[in-house]
Amino acid sequence: MSDRSPEELLDEVHQWWQTDIIDVQPGSIDLRGYPVQELIGRVSFVDTIWLMLLGDLPTPTQSALLEAALVSSVDHGPQAPSIAIARMATTCGARINGAMASAINVLDDVHGGPGQQCMELYYEIDAEAAAAGGIGAATRLVLDRRRDAGERYVPGFGHRWHPLDPRTPRLLALVDAASDAGEIDGRFAAIGRAVEDAISEGKPKRIPMNIDGATAVIYCELGLTPELGRGVFILSRSVGILAHAHEQIQQGGRIKGPMPKAIGYTYTGPARRSLPSEHDK
Repeated sequence: MSDRSPEELLDEVHQWWQTDIIDVQPGSIDLRGYPVQELIGRVSFVDTIWLMLLGDLPTPTQSALLEAALVSSVDHGPQAPSIAIARMATTCGARINGAMASAINVLDDVHGGPGQQCMELYYEIDAEAAAAGGIGAATRLVLDRRRDAGERYVPGFGHRWHPLDPRTPRLLALVDAASDAGEIDGRFAAIGRAVEDAISEGKPKRIPMNIDGATAVIYCELGLTPELGRGVFILSRSVGILAHAHEQIQQGGRIKGPMPKAIGYTYTGPARRSLPSEHDK
């Protein structure tokens, strides 16, 4: 038994969870100190995301860049594994929450992680820039170091579908405009372009920045951590997941697999054979 007083035990209970995010009391809900009723109808959802994650309301430029990044990542078609999983889950009887959870759970390091990984790359280059003598030299240093460590894939560049990701130029244009106006630093846009230059050297075709690289530029310019970068990507993609799951519920279908029954998979095992007689009973 504890030898502490009831008051001390109660204080321990009160201190068990601590948060700067929300204060909920009977008849009162404050988000980062702002009464929720003052936010409703006056503050956008994007601004509320910023408030919840970073502690205060964003500037108009910060809000616009975050919104642009969120809009750019909402969906990439039913062939995207997470979207396909959501649709298949509904045909197996999953309700909307189960379908969304199934899809979100696969947004891990391979499908969903490159944006975070690209942010980590950009931040690593930024940390080396002063000592290396500039962004270009730091980019080559970091890329060489990663290659020497066995890394062969540079997250945020190249795309299986798009020779040039149609979202990237628009996002970078918004970043450049904000930088020219003095609203953001702009150095992460320079870092992203330096990476594109470096990995394209000697190649027959340029390896362009993709959506992960472009949103990583924005999230780094806004000061998000890499973990938050992945998290806000998941928030964005959740919109597409929800839309596809709901559409599939409306369309119906029962136990739909990844491809129609008429299109078979490739079997690579042994040819059909009979069980040896010694197994007869």
